[in-house]
Amino acid sequence: MRSRILYLDMIRILGTIFAGLLGLAFGSFLNVCLSRWPAGESVVKPRSHCRQCGRTLTWWENVPLVSWLALRGRCRTCRAWIGWRYPLVEAAVGALWAFSIWSSLPAIAEARLPSAVIAYLLAGGILHMVLIWLLVSLAMLDAEQFWLPDFLTLPGAAIGLACAVLDPFILLKLDSLTGLPLTEGMEGMRLGLWTPGIARLCGVLAAAGLILLIRWLYWLIRRREGIGLGDAKLMALLAAWLGLPCALLAFGIGVVLGALVAIARLAVPSARRESETWAMSKLPLGTFLCIGGIVSSLWGQPILAAYQRWAGF
Repeated sequence: MRSRILYLDMIRILGTIFAGLLGLAFGSFLNVCLSRWPAGESVVKPRSHCRQCGRTLTWWENVPLVSWLALRGRCRTCRAWIGWRYPLVEAAVGALWAFSIWSSLPAIAEARLPSAVIAYLLAGGILHMVLIWLLVSLAMLDAEQFWLPDFLTLPGAAIGLACAVLDPFILLKLDSLTGLPLTEGMEGMRLGLWTPGIARLCGVLAAAGLILLIRWLYWLIRRREGIGLGDAKLMALLAAWLGLPCALLAFGIGVVLGALVAIARLAVPSARRESETWAMSKLPLGTFLCIGGIVSSLWGQPILAAYQRWAGF
């Protein structure tokens, strides 16, 4: 038993390190996508190059985080500023992927779990890594371009919904294979395997409908568009992956962050002098929703449970 505990503990540590390094690599690739998607360029060809002078980068200039630090954030040839987005995205994806695997793999106290259950938890961690990559992508695209592309939000929502539909079938299969009460407390699981998927679909429609309702009310009052349709699709993605309660938590966090940023911008003297221009300025709601989605995906259930205890539910 002790050897198994040490083995699982080592797997957890090595898996976390590997996920972090892999996250750095995928964060570097994401930076390429973020630079080329808005311009309609291929993310495969040409090779990575300076956006200013066009020089093809050498291999050592493409090492995540390290190259940016070694070059001090500037092109080696033309000294053009590379930007903070590159190390920020790489570090965010790397750290969040590492945390996803660390949280998904069983701790030492759970060392007696069958291998099939461990594999199920690991698969959940990998799927969470996919969600993190999507949310970081959408957050940066909205922050820089005010753009939430359909080719990310719609397939992302479909994948999340498919996982929600398949999860009860997988749990029931694991229940029969391992003999563990994995479906204990899930009333009607054996009689209504499609019920969780239907409930998740209703949550997706409700989350998107919330944004559409706010969009319609804003247009009714101001007679102009205030929230884009991309935000509705993003909320559908969050509800598909996280469920409606956690999606609403992400929405609340996003609204609070957006309000804080708006207040901070209003505190700038130049913004106060140009109050009409400030009132017409845009804020990337999708970016704040993605940040809320990341927080909700990591700590949503404990936050909701703490709120229910505080509210006396």
